[in-house]
Amino acid sequence: MKKIIVGLLSVVTAVLCCFGFAACGKAEKVKVIEIKLTEEDYVYAVKTGDTETQNALNSFLAEIKDNGTFDNIVKEFFDGTSTFEYSNPSSKDGCLVIATSADFPPFEYKKGDKFTGIDMQVAKLFAESLGKQLYIEDIGFDQVILSMGQATSEYKIGMAGITYDEERDKSMDFSNAYYTSAQVIIVKEGDTIFDGCTTKEDVERILKEQKSSYKIGTQKGTTGYMYSAGDEGFGYEGFKNLETKIYDAGALAVKDLSNGKINAVIIDEQPAKMITASTNANIK
Repeated sequence: MKKIIVGLLSVVTAVLCCFGFAACGKAEKVKVIEIKLTEEDYVYAVKTGDTETQNALNSFLAEIKDNGTFDNIVKEFFDGTSTFEYSNPSSKDGCLVIATSADFPPFEYKKGDKFTGIDMQVAKLFAESLGKQLYIEDIGFDQVILSMGQATSEYKIGMAGITYDEERDKSMDFSNAYYTSAQVIIVKEGDTIFDGCTTKEDVERILKEQKSSYKIGTQKGTTGYMYSAGDEGFGYEGFKNLETKIYDAGALAVKDLSNGKINAVIIDEQPAKMITASTNANIK
């Protein structure tokens, strides 16, 4: 597992401040339980039926993976050395218009009013390969998923840390996989309930033992939500014995965890590490 260095913390801290993170008397530090609950492939969603864009994107991804560009982008965002930022042009006319949910560091987030993140840099490079400017619409994760299943959508591509799944494949098209991730659980630093766990089965056994008052925070429409709440179409049994709370962003769920409003958060591994590190950096 790659470790996040101090340089990255300053970047993510600025992002999370917009979600209202600030030190307060009752806030507590949090920690990631580094056990993978799921393993999944990230893909880019392509507007249903747009095979031209799909083929071009797959060719482009193969090229930047073969020549090392993609690995270098990932490395720079993971170690905090990336300087990439992007501002939309004044008009979207003639642009490659993509949809995102800019609350998912290090893949897509904002620094002030500028877009940044692994996926956003890939998007800019892809637009350039097509001889176009890029225009990014920040519309929220669930809306990204809905819009890409509509043949009339103005968005060519959805880039939002999207997991490939056969159920989603019924309503939209996808690029080839470009990154492998996993779901993990975050708890308060002083919470020892999962300390003896070594496998996902250990974590799941403990979750199944919890009462209805136990609350897990998840981001709307994500794998973390489906894993916790259950979704037969995606093959997740879920935990019906406890409460799964929905948030618009993972950072908001971690804020509530830190402030004692929920018991745990389930989100993707790398964002979990970054949000946790930034949350803890804001607690004195």
